[in-house]
Order: sequence, then structure tokens, then C-alpha cells
Amino acid sequence: MTIWAPEVGQRRGPRYLAIAEALAEDAGAGRLRAGARLPTHRELADRLGVTVGTVTRAYAEAARRGLVSGEVGRGTFVRAGPRLPAAATPAESDLVDLSANHPPAGAEAEGRTLARTLLRLSRSAEVGRLLGYPPDGGHRAHRAAGAEWVRRAGLAVPAERVLVSSGSQHGMTAVFAGLLGPGDVVATEALTYPGMKTLAGLLSLRLQAVALDRHGLRPDALAAACRARRPKALYCVPTLQNPTAALMPEERRREVAAVAREHGLLIVEDDVHGRLVERAPRPIAAFAPELCVYVTGTSKVLAPGLRVGFIVAPDALVPRIAAAIRGTTWMAAPLMAEIVARWIGDGTAETVLARKRKEAGARQRLAAGILERFEVQSHPAAYHVWLGLPRPWRAEAFAEAARRGGVALTPASAFAVARTAAPEAVRLCLGPPRERGELERALRIVAGLLDTAPEAPAASGP
Repeated sequence: MTIWAPEVGQRRGPRYLAIAEALAEDAGAGRLRAGARLPTHRELADRLGVTVGTVTRAYAEAARRGLVSGEVGRGTFVRAGPRLPAAATPAESDLVDLSANHPPAGAEAEGRTLARTLLRLSRSAEVGRLLGYPPDGGHRAHRAAGAEWVRRAGLAVPAERVLVSSGSQHGMTAVFAGLLGPGDVVATEALTYPGMKTLAGLLSLRLQAVALDRHGLRPDALAAACRARRPKALYCVPTLQNPTAALMPEERRREVAAVAREHGLLIVEDDVHGRLVERAPRPIAAFAPELCVYVTGTSKVLAPGLRVGFIVAPDALVPRIAAAIRGTTWMAAPLMAEIVARWIGDGTAETVLARKRKEAGARQRLAAGILERFEVQSHPAAYHVWLGLPRPWRAEAFAEAARRGGVALTPASAFAVARTAAPEAVRLCLGPPRERGELERALRIVAGLLDTAPEAPAASGP
């Protein structure tokens, strides 16, 4: 048995991942030989001062990455595989993160703007009211600001139909918790936002995959899904779909609305990226207002820390969603909503949004130039691109190889609805790197990897 006790104290993140990363580095650098038997779960737990469960998760993660194999009654063994020099295996702090769909860096500029807003707010005679409980759905001024925000997205509604939430994810939670029950079927794109998958598990909803193409959700596939399983609701992202970045044309939005009307289907439209696209098609909610709940927010288009969402619902559903907001977080923080309302009212929001659009466009052009030889789907205003992989690459193996090369990205399986075959593709998020130079370096690593063949499968034992 190999005496192995990795240094994990300085690594960020969960301990089990730190152990798996250390194992990957030591195997890649040759410090752990192929075929070496690792310490038992109990032995390593005692050496590192962690629980046995933590080591079990670490070994499972290492097995998922193809680093180790377990043999019942014999132990866990390091698998044969490519050997990288120690310098080529990045530490966690050196990893370029293209896995999180964040807006491009702008914290310094937005921070100065926020400081000015807070200074003006501190001098306001009305500031004290923000410390109390607002009416259901939020203060009238904040709901009116939300109505103005969605009007700029192409949806004209009165403030009474707008509810304020603690971000769009909380908005989705309130909508599904308030309107659906355990076991209900929700149709969604076959590749969908992972937050929806998490929410479905939390609320015991059943997801039904609906085929999509380069224009987004297919209306004919939605109609077939309605006939097959009679879903209670449709969840979709028509604008800059996550993960494919598809932009659904207006005609197709009308068709989706018509299918929903024919089958009495509730539509939950996630438009969290909608304002990034100038002159975007009108929301589906504009074509089926009696059937559609529209959810948007400010975190993706203004600043991640501005956790304010706006929900637009038919009159009859407003009280039920408001009750779900009370039941989940009672209210959106009035101070946060006041900042957003002021930014919408004084033009700051449009200034920040224009900055985001400009930076997103520059990063998309950078990605297009580096990845022009490959199968890429995206949009000039999106924060992400969808990259199809050349054969014989598989998405999970490519993601692991990219990580060893210093880049974190997300394979298609993270977005695939249960029992739906995931394509051999990955999502690259362009926003997290603070500087374009860092993004360029990461994209060139990805492009270089695409030009290579994956390593042959390794032997599973000594």
C-alpha cells in the first residue's frame, strides 16, 4: 500500500474535491504510480483529520474522472494514464473558470455607481421606510420600476401584475412552489438551465424533455409532449437559451404560445438574459398573457449582488405567487429593491447594461476568432458559447482534460434532462475571467485541446 497523505489545508472548496484534485496532480506528476494501491478510506481519513465519508466522496470523484479504480476486497488503485509534468497540472487558484455563467467583470465601475446611490439614499427622508415590512409583492414604487423594466423588454403590464422577488431563481421557486405540486410534470428544453433541474428535485416535480434546435424549443415537439404526458407547465428560456445561446424568433414564440393555449399549458418564461439583446423579439408572455408567468431579474445584466427579480403574472395567479414569496423568504429586501428602482428610474441601469453588452460583444468576437474552425453556437450578446466536440472526444473526458490544462468548463450532461442523451458538447462561459487576456489564454488552451485526440482508455488495474 502506498503511504499517501496529500496537503489539502490550503486548497479552497469542499475537502473531498481538494483530495481529488491532489490525487489528480500527484498522479499526473508521477508521484503516484499507475497501479499503486491507495490508503483505505479509514486510514486516509485519520491521516488528514477528515471523516471517512469525505474520503469516500473524494475517491468516488477520482473514479468519475478516471483517475482510480476500485476492486472489491482489494482496495482502490491508481489507474494508468497520461503523465503531466508537475508544472502542467494547475493548482485550484490558477484555474481559469469558464464554468460559471457570470456577467463580465465590472465590479469597480458598478461599485463607484453604487457608492453614489447609497450616499444619495442616506440623505433621503424616506430611507427609514426601507427597514420595515413592505406590502405583499413589494412596495408600489418597486413594482412600478419592475413594470418599467419589463416594458423595455417588450412587455407592457400594470404594476399590480408585477411582484418583487429576491432574484430570478427565487422568483422561479415562488412560481413553481405556488402553482404546482409534487409529481406534476414540467416540460422544458432537452438541455435546460441546471437551476431548473435543482428546483425540480427540491419540489418533487418531474421534468419532460422537449427537443430543441438552433432556434430554441421546437413547437412541434412541445405539442407532442403535451399529447404524451399532459404536463402542467412549460419552463423555457427563449432569449439566449442556457446552455445553447439560442435566440427564438418571434414567429416561433407565437407558435409556442398557440400550442400552450390549445393544451391549457402554463408557461413559465425565464428572461434573465433578455435585456442583453438590443431589439430582441417580444417575450412569449406578450402573445399569451393569460397563460404566461414571466420571470426576469437584474443579477445577470447589472450586477450579481443585486439580487432583485421581477415576476409578471396573470391577475388570478398574483395572490398565489405572493403567498409563495412570503412562504420562502417573506419579502425581497426593500433596500436592494430601492437601489434597483433608482437605477431604473435615473438611467443608471441602462448605462450599466450598455457596458455589459459592449464587453459581452468584445468577448464573443475574441471567442469567435479563436474557435472559428470548430462547431460553435452562440450570439453576439451572450455570456456563453456552446461548443460541439469533434470525434472521438466525449464531453466528460474533454472537461476533465481541460481542467488538467487549467480551464474549468461544463459538459452537456449538466444540462440534460433525465433520461435524455446528452450531446458531445460543452458550455464555455466568457464572463468570469477579469481580463480579456486571461480569457484568451483559456480559449487557446481549449482550442489546442480540440486539435488533439483524447488519451486511450487506461487499464483498470495493476
